Formats: sequence, C-alpha cells, structure tokens
Amino acid sequence: MRYIEPHAHMVSRTTDDYTALAVAGCKAVCEPAFWAGFDRSSAAGFRDYFCQLTEHEPNRAAKFGLRHFCWLCINPKEAEDLMLADDVLALIPEFLERDNVLGIGEIGLNKNSRNELTVLEKHIDLAARTNQLILVHTPHLEDKYKGTRLIIDLIAGDSRIDPGRVLIDHVEEHTAKMVLDAGFWGGITLYPESKCTAPRAIDILENFGLDRLWMNSACDWGVSVPLAVPYAALEMRRRGYGEKTIDTVFYENPVRFLSQCPNFSL
Repeated sequence: MRYIEPHAHMVSRTTDDYTALAVAGCKAVCEPAFWAGFDRSSAAGFRDYFCQLTEHEPNRAAKFGLRHFCWLCINPKEAEDLMLADDVLALIPEFLERDNVLGIGEIGLNKNSRNELTVLEKHIDLAARTNQLILVHTPHLEDKYKGTRLIIDLIAGDSRIDPGRVLIDHVEEHTAKMVLDAGFWGGITLYPESKCTAPRAIDILENFGLDRLWMNSACDWGVSVPLAVPYAALEMRRRGYGEKTIDTVFYENPVRFLSQCPNFSL
C-alpha cells in the first residue's frame, strides 16, 4: 500500500524506523515540533531544534527515499513560561520559508491553563498573519473534551482562519463530531497504551465518515509504534474494506489537506 505518515516525531526514532516506514510503503513523513522529552531552558535550544527539523532530518529521511516535512511552534507542554514562548515565537518567521515547512504546529493545549491559551492565541495570530496551515494538539484523557472545545472556540472566533486549513489532532469518539461539525480536519492517533487502537479508529471512521479524517502514529519517545498506520490498514482489510477506500484514508486524505501548503509535493 502507499500511505503518508502525517504525524511522527522522527527525531526520537532510529534509522531502522525509517527503513521500516519505507518498506511498508510510506511516501512522506510529516513531523510536528513538540516536546524533547525534557523542558528546554532557552530559545537557543529551540533554534537548534528548528534547524534539526528543517536541515538534518530531511537529509536523514532522504537516505531511505522518504520526503520529510515539518511544522514549527513552541509546544503546549512548554508554554507555561510566557517569556520563553515569546522568544521562541520570534524565531519562527525566519524558518517559515524553508522548503519542508508545512505550517504552525503542533500547537494547542496540555493542561488547559491560562498561559497555554495565551500562547495558543499567539500562534494562531502568527499563522493568520503568515497564511500558514495549522496543526493542533488536543489534551489527553479527562482534559480532552474541555480542551478540544476551548481550542475550537478560540480558532473559530478568528475570522482570518479558514477551518479547512486546520487539522485538530488526537480526536477520539467523544471529540471527533465537534471537530468535523466546525469544519476542521481531524487526526486519529494510534497508540498502543493511550489515544486510539486500530479497531477504535476504524469505528470512528464508520461513525463519522471518511471525509476530513486521517490516521497517524505520532511515534515519539514514549511507548509508540512507527508502523501503526499500515497496521490500521490491515484492520480495515479484515473488516472487508477495499483498496480504494484504504487508499483514500491513508494516502489521498492527507495529501488533500497537506497540498494546501505550496511546499508539499511528492
């Protein structure tokens, strides 16, 4: 099968994972900026990270025949420090012209705090002023419904933002409808211990349709599976779905959303 891995933190993975992705049929991997497994102490650390995402990682992926794209932001886990957040936000514009950058992300909320909302609003303003796509992280577990509602209300309240250019990630059964009803795209994240299993993800597709949904592994430093996306395709085959439907979910949908960015090409 052919597919896009639309959300994977490859800086945390080995070259064996790139090999596995390529062998499984992956055509491109997209990497949102996120937490490094520890809180960074200065904007200089983020500058180095943005260079890693826009210079080193595309070269590493290319050795395995994969296109590598990225998103830029200060993630919500490190957004409590407003001074640091402002310093990092000031760095981002100089990287937006690099040819593998898709937009602003993964911004969003972690604990639904006031400071996180302040930094989220500043990211949204930056995206609006620079005409960037937006990728949004929604909180985990008991904070997810409230956080998703806060995110939707904040973005929908900015008339400069086209909801069709916003992907709200980590949707689950209780948040997918509100995301899709508001006109946004939704990402279903496949984790072995949290978020969604493959059977649950296919259930979401069956309940809410194929339009404006994609699946991703979000593989990172924790317990995660870089090949979660093709494993989910196996679950669709087990349920009797044909190759055309599988191609729509795992290839055509992400290509349709990401092609709104001029930098995205295969």
